[in-house]
Amino acid sequence: MGGNRMKAKKRRPEIVLRNGKPAAVIVDIREYQEMLERLEDLEDLKSLKAMRQKPLKFKRLEDFSISDSKEPA
Repeated sequence: MGGNRMKAKKRRPEIVLRNGKPAAVIVDIREYQEMLERLEDLEDLKSLKAMRQKPLKFKRLEDFSISDSKEPA
């Protein structure tokens, strides 16, 4: 009853052995996707930290205007 209504239950990862040594891990797809999202968040934070260590560079407002000779009427 309710095959599509499975509760999201955390399953323990399964370790695959090759020649008696751990070679791979099988994890639930949702848990794997969550791990990827957390990894991506950590990479974003690392990039942000690196950006914050660089000196800020400011541009004047005039540097962004298309044409200095045209003024709104």
